[in-house]
Amino acid sequence: MSAVEKRLGWRKVPPGGAISEAGSSALYKTGTWRSFRPVIDEAKCTKCLICWIYCPDMAVRRINDGVEIDYEYCKGCGICATECPVKAIRMEEE
Repeated sequence: MSAVEKRLGWRKVPPGGAISEAGSSALYKTGTWRSFRPVIDEAKCTKCLICWIYCPDMAVRRINDGVEIDYEYCKGCGICATECPVKAIRMEEE
């Protein structure tokens, strides 16, 4: 019997776990993963919302007059600072 024949097929693999309830990223506050935090310079910000569009974690929130960072969920990836066209967001070490 060859090595390929010795491997288990998917029908023979025992179940490894069960999902008891559906998850939600809102339940997992990932802000503790961060080593750098984005800081918005309100004087430079043109409120173009590019940072809001590019944030992969929805940690940039729209507020009445611009945006704010939700540090409970911001992982500090820096995409917002990279994409800001006027460099109004800088990354500071935690």
